[in-house]
Amino acid sequence: MIAAVSWVPKGVAKSVPSVADPPSKEEIEELIKASDLERREDSGSEEDDQEMDVDAAKQTGEVSQALAVASALGRSSKVNKSETKFDDIADGLQELDMDNYDDEEDGIELFSTGLGDLYYPSNSMDPYIKDEDDDDSEDLEDMAIKPKDAVIVCACNKDEFSNLEVWILDETSDGDSNIYVHHEVPLSAFPLCTAWLDCPLKGGEKGNFIAVGSMEPAIEIWDLDIIDEVQPAVVLGGIEEKKKKKGEKVPIKYKEGSHTDSVLGLAWNKHFRNILASASADKQVKIWDVDAGKCDITMEHHTDKVQAVAWNHHEPQVLLSGSFDRSVVMKDGRLPSDPGFKWSVTADVESLAWDPHDKHLFVVSLEDGTVQGFDIRAAKCGSASDLKPSFTLHAHDKAVCTISYNPLAPNLLATGSTDKMVKLWDLSNNQPSCLVSKNPKAGAIFSVSFSEDNPFLLAIGGSKGTLELWDTLSEAEVARRFGTTAS
Repeated sequence: MIAAVSWVPKGVAKSVPSVADPPSKEEIEELIKASDLERREDSGSEEDDQEMDVDAAKQTGEVSQALAVASALGRSSKVNKSETKFDDIADGLQELDMDNYDDEEDGIELFSTGLGDLYYPSNSMDPYIKDEDDDDSEDLEDMAIKPKDAVIVCACNKDEFSNLEVWILDETSDGDSNIYVHHEVPLSAFPLCTAWLDCPLKGGEKGNFIAVGSMEPAIEIWDLDIIDEVQPAVVLGGIEEKKKKKGEKVPIKYKEGSHTDSVLGLAWNKHFRNILASASADKQVKIWDVDAGKCDITMEHHTDKVQAVAWNHHEPQVLLSGSFDRSVVMKDGRLPSDPGFKWSVTADVESLAWDPHDKHLFVVSLEDGTVQGFDIRAAKCGSASDLKPSFTLHAHDKAVCTISYNPLAPNLLATGSTDKMVKLWDLSNNQPSCLVSKNPKAGAIFSVSFSEDNPFLLAIGGSKGTLELWDTLSEAEVARRFGTTAS
């Protein structure tokens, strides 16, 4: 499945990504052995299952990362079984005697013509010898990311293996396009949400990073300009790694400022570029200083899981959060103790988004298939119980997991649902009308996102695990209403 999709702005990605050094054989072997020991301990004490310790409750840190690395490097899907050892590989290499592979042996020359081998004075004249520089240039060309290439990052899970897929959409001058996976990043836990950010964590003016929230309490931030990387550039929060003796039970200890449950939503602040907001199943909303790697503010204004957060596009200190407690809260990040403004909704919040064209408007999608729109100006003259929606739209038959405003065309909204449908809406005058309804064959829809660079191109991810792209301007009704804006 694809849990989340994020666009990377054109021209940001490094033209030729760096290649990370792979982990050593000894490092991976040591971590796999440690994992085997933990599983043997767990299997030998089934009567203690009700008192699961930190290692059994959450497979985190170096052990789970090593398993993901092993899978990413082409290891068997059963790499976690103790009988798979590096010794087997070493024995096989020893048997092949690769060090003496090129030594000639007495006997028949199987590949000789019998008339003497043809001799060329230099390798450049031999048509069967390919210039190594040609190979290198071809490899560089394959890995190059052109400034006009669109880059899409998908957070995926398949057969218990989680990873990020970095897709390239190469649009040629003749109108054709080619889309392919450029590289993958292994993840140690099931991903739930992503947020792209350009905070220069490694110096310079800008970076190219993706923050990933998962079933674990830690937030991982990966450098998209490095391929074959197996460790995130930054980890925000998470569980403290503690060595334990055999059979010893240790309580879970979290890093300072960490979430204590799954991270369900992320939002990067484009104006204060080192700031990242997170929403968690621990009922908390946190504001992180990514550059410093620490949590600055923790807010506890919800009474159930917090599903989504979003920064206002025009007032960058204003943060919106939506929860399973059936409420949406707007707060000023500079005044975390202030109660802010609260709206009640009819079902659990699935996602929310500020209108990029009007700082006063936002929409919320709900578990019951509805979408509600709100105007914050109404919050100045009433209590929470009086803050009614500007409109309520019965958009889908099942939960509306994802929404995306078009960055160019005002009032154009895309919605995606577990009913497998993606719909486009015109929200003009608070009287929503459906323009197009489409089944993109992606299964249950978990994420939709309009591109900033190609505003009518919609990326779609769902339960089938295939990235789908929809040129919404090719739809007649969209072109009729928003074609002038596009041109």
